[in-house]
Amino acid sequence: MASITLFTGGIRPLPETGRPTGMYKTRVTVPIALGPEGFAGDQQADLRVHGGPDKAVHLYPARHYARLAERFPEVAAQLVPGALGENLSTPDLDEADVRIGELWQLGRAVLQVCQPRNPCWKIDERFGADGMAGFIAEHLLTGWYWRVVQPGHVSPGDTLDRLHPAPEAPTLRAAQLLWQAHRPPLDELERLADTPGLARAWRDKIVQRLGWLKQ
Repeated sequence: MASITLFTGGIRPLPETGRPTGMYKTRVTVPIALGPEGFAGDQQADLRVHGGPDKAVHLYPARHYARLAERFPEVAAQLVPGALGENLSTPDLDEADVRIGELWQLGRAVLQVCQPRNPCWKIDERFGADGMAGFIAEHLLTGWYWRVVQPGHVSPGDTLDRLHPAPEAPTLRAAQLLWQAHRPPLDELERLADTPGLARAWRDKIVQRLGWLKQ
């Protein structure tokens, strides 16, 4: 069981370029509907790389903010839950605590772990901190996306509860380490590609890399 805080938001301009982003979120204080595309009223600016069924809900572990504040002390005051555009924040879980394909209940909704977040350049501009997105990626402080298996209403104070463990599946951290490796073992990469519940886009990238490594 994990305690959570809910966040949603609309689209706003970034401070320097004015490019649109959905990263600015506010805390949800009333029950809210959660459907296959995410929370009601939550918006993403670039639907080519954000949103959709395999990126419906983003969770960011609250404990990662201390690491970011230590590395980027000049913006430490801004590094608080919700600041990276996550929908769910929890102090109780990180990438080593969840497995790909696991089903978790949140309120009346059921979610499935399906892929890590791929941090982009907008994080650097959002905070005025060059290199933050790269640091997040390098140190695997990404958080992850859920797909919504069963829509339903979610309320502040609801907890995340593991419904169906996936003991044969890798933890998200193990999958990230494997993906990050320069020359990962092909059999392990093949098993990762075949993991039930894995997001299609990430599976396609793994299969493409397998083909390259086998040449």
